[in-house]
Amino acid sequence: MLAHPDFITAFRQGLFNGTLPPGLTVPAPDEAERRFAVYRNNVAHSLGRALAARFPVIERLVGPEFFAAMARVYLGGDLPASPLLFQWGDGFAGFLQGFPPVAGLPYLPDVARLEFARGRAWHAADHPPAPPEALAAAAAQADTARLALHPSVALLASDFAVVSIWQANQPDALPAPIDATQTETALILRDRRDAVRVLALPPGDAAFARALQSGAPLLIAAESAAHAAPRHDPARLLLCLMQAGALITPDTGEPR
Repeated sequence: MLAHPDFITAFRQGLFNGTLPPGLTVPAPDEAERRFAVYRNNVAHSLGRALAARFPVIERLVGPEFFAAMARVYLGGDLPASPLLFQWGDGFAGFLQGFPPVAGLPYLPDVARLEFARGRAWHAADHPPAPPEALAAAAAQADTARLALHPSVALLASDFAVVSIWQANQPDALPAPIDATQTETALILRDRRDAVRVLALPPGDAAFARALQSGAPLLIAAESAAHAAPRHDPARLLLCLMQAGALITPDTGEPR
């Protein structure tokens, strides 16, 4: 008889390699195999649907049947490590990058990264936004003052039109031509209403946001933006971030 941890390991491996775990007892051996096969199929189907819920645009782009088959292949190399399935799927983009049947859709990995970032943004820790007086003080001391970005904020620089592709595949989107080879940088954040937003940033805004995220003072962030886009004005992006509650002070303290 296997020790309990060894049995759990064998059972987990058997779910995806087809090997019947030792220690299962039923009146007929073929009945054990049949019952375990049903259980294996149910687990694979449930995890496949969980993956589709996390990456709905990928499923829409490749089709439900293809996605279900692809999910079973993915499960063979990346099983959930936790019952909290929202933490699972960070390896899916890398899997797509090396999966030959989707080589003709080279933007899929970055679309998957965007979708995974949206999930992380939704579950990110809460943080109080910077108060108006902190923003005013930062503007007055731009050479030394720093503003941080909310924990939900993520930036994704892509060689493809990742935001446009994602937006075009939302349920209420209207058909529109897209140049998939157009580079885009995505800004993902959770706003004050707990809505996860995805925005396409022009080069100057992307450089400014990236500098803020790295901890640079406002003046250095503005210089980075101006290098990427001469005469860049960060006011519009700062206003957008402030209204969303995505600007925080670096010394805010521990998340609420």
